Amino acid sequence: MRPSTVVIADDSMVVRGLFARWLGESGRFHVVGVAGDGEAAIEHAGRHHPDLMVLDLDMPVLDGVEALPRIVKQSPRTAVLLTTTLTERNAKLALQCMSMGAVDVLPKPDSRSGLTLSLGFRSELLGKLGSIAQTRLRHGDVSGEAGHGASPPSGIVDLRPLVSAMPRYLVIGASTGGPRAVARVLSDLGDAAANLVALVVQHMPPLFTASFAEQISAQLGLPAREPHDGERLARGTIYVAPGGRHLGIERKLGHIVASISDSPPVHFCRPAVDVLFNEAARHLGPAALGLIMTGMGSDGTEGATALRRAGAAVIAQDEPSSTVWGMPGSVVRARQASAVLPLGNIGPAIRALVGGSHPI
Repeated sequence: MRPSTVVIADDSMVVRGLFARWLGESGRFHVVGVAGDGEAAIEHAGRHHPDLMVLDLDMPVLDGVEALPRIVKQSPRTAVLLTTTLTERNAKLALQCMSMGAVDVLPKPDSRSGLTLSLGFRSELLGKLGSIAQTRLRHGDVSGEAGHGASPPSGIVDLRPLVSAMPRYLVIGASTGGPRAVARVLSDLGDAAANLVALVVQHMPPLFTASFAEQISAQLGLPAREPHDGERLARGTIYVAPGGRHLGIERKLGHIVASISDSPPVHFCRPAVDVLFNEAARHLGPAALGLIMTGMGSDGTEGATALRRAGAAVIAQDEPSSTVWGMPGSVVRARQASAVLPLGNIGPAIRALVGGSHPI
């Protein structure tokens, strides 16, 4: 398998050198260009049409936000991974970029730890790029998440034969490529979203998840937020797991409430999809509908198994429309997916299922 071509765009010469060395040492990537500002990044995109670009948000001349639309236009097949320092401002900008076609964001370590000392950052950078590249080589294009702009295939999938009771809770797990995919599904629900409690575990660091919830709320006109521990869950509201903390549910005094915990990571993830899915299986059973979406790794497979055993249905996003078919692919291989659907079909299918009025 040929190495994936990469352009590195970062205003720090030290960072450019480190990234180039790490990618070269891995043997899986070939760095074809480096850029110190947004204009140079655009030029390299047009000249090399790389498989991947690592794009810093904070750069001179043109920053990542301004450069990204032109990069996508110059080289629409290039998958763009954002890097940025962890601030509330950058979280909002990164989510804006992901809505414009970037596939994921990787926060840089703070200046006290330093990139040179961060083996975890190196591993995560190589892991994300490797997963994205693998999908790209299989399908030829992951830029902007394949299928995101396409209309849903003709005909709406009937989910009624797959459920034993009318779902009232939609539990969603996603990782790489997830923000845009999750927003697409929630948008496609239309007014049927008012009939559901939606809980989302999106693998993201702190600050990013709060901004993600704000973005969803502004886009859909529905309340979306990070819940507090013990908050009673309300229909028509979207709850996003806070970055770095687990989101689960429990039953208190006859009500379903959010459970927020700092318990250890599960499969290296916190928040973890498995935590949400397992607790949904325990407390909701067939009243839950599971949705596992694009993302690397296998988080959610154990929880999907628990949901199925509890009588709930689980939908997995299909491979061609996923940025990375790790999490949904793992569920499918474990034979725990009730249905495997392209992104454009998921929202309409759920909308058709729960479109009526169902009291919580």
